[in-house]
Amino acid sequence: MKKLLEAGAHFGHQTRRWNPKMEPYIYSARSGVHIIDLEKTIVKLEEAYIALKEIVENGGKVLFVGTRNQYKEIVEEEALRSGSFYVNSRWLGGTLTNFKTIQSRIRHLRDLERQEADGAFDLLPKKEAIKLRKEIEKLAKNLTGIKEMRTVPQALFVCDPKIEEIAVKEARILDIPVFGIIDTNNDPDEVDYMIPANDDATRSVKLIVAIMADAIVEGKGNLPLYAYARLLDELEDTFTMESLGDIEVEDKDRPQRQQRRPQRKTTKRRESQSSKSRRVKKDIIEDDEDDDSLDEEVEVAKENESSEE
Repeated sequence: MKKLLEAGAHFGHQTRRWNPKMEPYIYSARSGVHIIDLEKTIVKLEEAYIALKEIVENGGKVLFVGTRNQYKEIVEEEALRSGSFYVNSRWLGGTLTNFKTIQSRIRHLRDLERQEADGAFDLLPKKEAIKLRKEIEKLAKNLTGIKEMRTVPQALFVCDPKIEEIAVKEARILDIPVFGIIDTNNDPDEVDYMIPANDDATRSVKLIVAIMADAIVEGKGNLPLYAYARLLDELEDTFTMESLGDIEVEDKDRPQRQQRRPQRKTTKRRESQSSKSRRVKKDIIEDDEDDDSLDEEVEVAKENESSEE
């Protein structure tokens, strides 16, 4: 529980944004923000760990999905470490339900990559070669993580079921078990194995995704590489929600105010320039006054001359 607490996994959303189905997994509310019960998180995490490990032991493959910017590197890193597939750019509609079409695009990507490696692009006009390279870049962005996937996976892990709604629906149609992180604003019924936790904090998502990757690694007969004690040891942790006392609340729904830039201090150069301009203005005004007085004297002299005549 200590690791989950340090990762901020206990922070939910504002109480007005909650899903009532998440009530059993909410410990309390502080300052208008729900606090997730980490004791229940550990129980659900163990259930998901054991279920995913059994799927892998039976020869199943796992697909990790996380397309939010803060998830991309985490999903790719842990999927590669566990020898799994991943989608971290954009979920292409029909990736599971229309897998034959996806396979044809993968074959097309491989053909283009092979042609580029053989130097075939060098024989093409420059404009056409640039166009094909852009096509490779676009296909690779969406298909790199599933390029070696020969069949649909036997399990799907999503970082946020609300954002990956299409992926979850496709897995449901094909009866593929879905594992996912469920925050206080999500519906726990959308997935088969839910893990109640903060799905907005990067550290929280990284910890849970790494634990699921460890389940895959252990299911393949290897030792988990992530610095994480076994879940049974976590259950025997001396930390409890009651022993935590006052929890500092982090309102992740409130937009962060941008700090104002500190005003620049006036430099001596600017002061000298401003004082110089003031002196110039003063001199101009004095010159204007002198000119006015001179004009008056001339007019007076003219009047005197006319009177004498």
